[in-house]
Amino acid sequence: MSVFTPVTPDEARAFLAHYTLGELESLEGIAQGIENTNYFLDATTGRYVLTLFEKIPREDLPFYVGLLHHLDERGLKVPAPHALDAGGYLGELNGKPACIVNRLPGAPRLHPAASDCERAGEMLAAIHEEALDYDAGLANWRGREWRESFAVRLAPVVSPDERRLIESENAYQALHDDTVLPRGVIHGDYFRDNVLWDEAGEPGVIDFYFACDDALLYDVAIAVNDWCLDGLATPDPERTDAFLAGYDRLRPLTDLERELWPVMLRRAALRTWLGRLGYTHFPQASEVTIPKDHEGSRRLLEHHIAHAARLEAAP
Repeated sequence: MSVFTPVTPDEARAFLAHYTLGELESLEGIAQGIENTNYFLDATTGRYVLTLFEKIPREDLPFYVGLLHHLDERGLKVPAPHALDAGGYLGELNGKPACIVNRLPGAPRLHPAASDCERAGEMLAAIHEEALDYDAGLANWRGREWRESFAVRLAPVVSPDERRLIESENAYQALHDDTVLPRGVIHGDYFRDNVLWDEAGEPGVIDFYFACDDALLYDVAIAVNDWCLDGLATPDPERTDAFLAGYDRLRPLTDLERELWPVMLRRAALRTWLGRLGYTHFPQASEVTIPKDHEGSRRLLEHHIAHAARLEAAP
């Protein structure tokens, strides 16, 4: 989340008039994140988040807001979207598609304990399970085609060593067919800063705008690559085991998923590294933003290449 499209209080007030959410009390830009424009919006009826979609194709937006509504209806703590008085969840503000969702209470735990990782794994499994009957689908725009084409775009601006590693890993990933794995809706960006813990210690999940249809194991790998690292950006076995135990409690991994675990860890690290290289070399103009480190993602990929091992079942 960032601020790419400025919104004044008067503009927010006019947009809010299309909802039954009361009067505007305050508006504050959110610096975290790198894809959409986001503001904390306080109204007389409660606390909300106003999102302006900067790059997502308009035809894909109903998938995302519909997914939030679906998961909220199933009792999961996600930012429930609010319908406009005229119907639907999507309006337009300053030339961009926009929506208002509930603001979840709490804050991320950026240095999670093993017990936090276990609860986070359980929550991710709950999302996967509850989304199985969601009646909309969306292909992963950051799948193999994107990884390979974006590598070509990055080639002139990265170092020779980086280019060789990217080309080598893309070739390795092309050898593995993930369509044999269980598939469904994935969060796609289940990082520590996208899980907010309330005062009771319960997690709520935000920022579903990388969600898509893909291998569920891929989502687990994306998460473990962020939640379960030590200070040197290498995996911490205790937190990894805890995250997987929490996940396995609701959706046990299959034997084939355990076999392909090292492939998915590498794929997840490559995707994150490519994305962060893109944000570094091709930045989008923003009034407020916090950049993401990409060197850690490279080191993590190199670690997974050097230490690949099948995921063994718990005794």
